[in-house]
Amino acid sequence: MSRLSVLSVASECWPLVKTGGLADVAGALPAALAPHGVDMTRMVPGYPAVMKTIGRARTLHAYNDLLGVPARIVTAKHDGLPIAVLDAPTLFQRSGGPYSDVNGHDWSDNWLRFAALSKAAADLASGIVGKGGYDILHAHDWQAGLAPAYLTYGETPRRPASVMTVHNMAFQGMFGADIFPRLGLAHQAFSIEGVEYHGGVGYLKAGMALADAITTVSPRYAEEIRSSEFGMGLEGLVRGRADRVHGIVNGIDPAVWNPAHDPALAATYTPKTLAKRLANKRAVEAAFGLDSDEGPLFIVVSRLTWQKGMDVLVEAIDHLVGLGGRLALLGSGDAAIEGALHAAAGRHPGRMAIRTGYDEPLSHLMQGGGDIILVPSRFEPCGLTQLYGLAYGCVPLVARTGGLADTVIDANAAALAADAATGLQFAPVSYAGLSEAISRAIRLYHDEATWQRIQKRGMAADFSWAASGRAYADLYLNLSGKHAST
Repeated sequence: MSRLSVLSVASECWPLVKTGGLADVAGALPAALAPHGVDMTRMVPGYPAVMKTIGRARTLHAYNDLLGVPARIVTAKHDGLPIAVLDAPTLFQRSGGPYSDVNGHDWSDNWLRFAALSKAAADLASGIVGKGGYDILHAHDWQAGLAPAYLTYGETPRRPASVMTVHNMAFQGMFGADIFPRLGLAHQAFSIEGVEYHGGVGYLKAGMALADAITTVSPRYAEEIRSSEFGMGLEGLVRGRADRVHGIVNGIDPAVWNPAHDPALAATYTPKTLAKRLANKRAVEAAFGLDSDEGPLFIVVSRLTWQKGMDVLVEAIDHLVGLGGRLALLGSGDAAIEGALHAAAGRHPGRMAIRTGYDEPLSHLMQGGGDIILVPSRFEPCGLTQLYGLAYGCVPLVARTGGLADTVIDANAAALAADAATGLQFAPVSYAGLSEAISRAIRLYHDEATWQRIQKRGMAADFSWAASGRAYADLYLNLSGKHAST
C-alpha cells in the first residue's frame, strides 16, 4: 500500500519557532506519523529565525503577487524531515514575535499574513504549485484556518482532503468584512456556509465549517466545545458537524522530554532513582533565589492569563506559602497579573519568585526539580506542561477540565488504594477550590511512600506520540479513501 502524503501548515513549529504548545505538536507529528505510513511535510511562515535556521533552500515556486505581495515557497530538510517555508519578506521579515511587535501589539496586517500562508498551503497541497500535491492538508488553528476555504472555493487541479485542528477555541482570528475583497476568494465564499462570521470574516470558523474533519487535542475538549461555556460562539457549528469532530490527545516527544537524558538537568534520573531529583530541586531554588528546605516546591510554567487561572493563583499564594510551600514561576502575559505576582514575590522573599519571559532549558530544569506543577486553567484543550510533569515526576495539580482531566488521575481514596493516582484534580477554579487542592497536595507530599508511588505511576504513563500518531494516521487514511471515492 502506498504511503500517504500530508502537508501540515501551522504558524509555529518547534524547534524553528515557538510561543506555545502548538509548536510542540506541529514539530512532533511528522516523526510520530512516519511509522504508520504517513509522510508529512511541515509548512511555516518565513520568520527571520526560520530563514536563518534553514539556510540555503530550494525555491519550489515564486509568486509575483500572492495577495498583493511577492513571495516564494522554499523547501529544505530540517532534522532530516522535509519543510516548506513561505518566504514573504514583506509579511514576515520583522522584529518582534510571530503575531505581535516588540511592544506586544498585534501586527495590524495579521489577517493578510496568515491568509497568504493559508493560500500558499492550499496551492501546494492541491498541486497548483509544486509537483502533484498532497493527499491531505492539515491546518492548525486560526492562522491556517483559511486553507480549507482556498481548497473549497479555488480552481484547483485536485482537491485533497482537509483536517482542521483546534488547539484553542478562544483564539478565532476574526476580522472585518472589509478584508474579504482582498482575500482572492470567490464571492460565494462570503456566506454562513463559508468564511462569513457575525458580519465579518472568521478564520477558525471557516476552517471548521469547510474542512473534511475537525480535530481537537483531547477527547474531553471535543465534547466541551459543544457547550456555550467552551464553544466560544462556535458551539452550534460543532454540534452541526458532530460526526466530523474527533478528539485526539496530544503526545510529547520522548527524545526531547526525558529525564533520563535531558541536558538541561543538573542530574538525570529514572523512576528508580528519584533521589537524584534533589540535585535539580536545589538548582531550581538557586536559579530563583528561593530558600532550600524540605517543604514542597511548586512550579508554574505558563502564560499568565485569565484562561490559565493565574488570577486565582495570585489569591492562593499566601495560603501556599503559609503551609510551608515555595513557588517558582516562569511565564509572561497579562500586565496586571504579572504585577500581582511580582507583588506576591515581594511579600514572600525566598519563598516565591517569578521569572518573566520564556526559557526552554529552565522549563526542563523546573520539571526535573519541582515537586508539584500547578495548572489551574479555566479551560485547557489539552495542555502539555502536565504531561511533562508526569514524565519528570513533577506531580500535576490541575483543574478538572479538557485535556487536564483526560490525562491526570486524581489521587482520591480509590485511586490511591488501586495505586492508579498520577496527580490531583480540583474544581471549581476558585480560591476555595485551588487552596483546598494545595492543602491536599502538601499533605500527600509529606507521606513520602505515597508521594513516590504517585510520582512513579505518572512517570510510567505512556504519553508519547505512539497512540496519537496512530489515531491521526487512521483519520487520514479514512479521509483519503472517502475523498477518492467522491
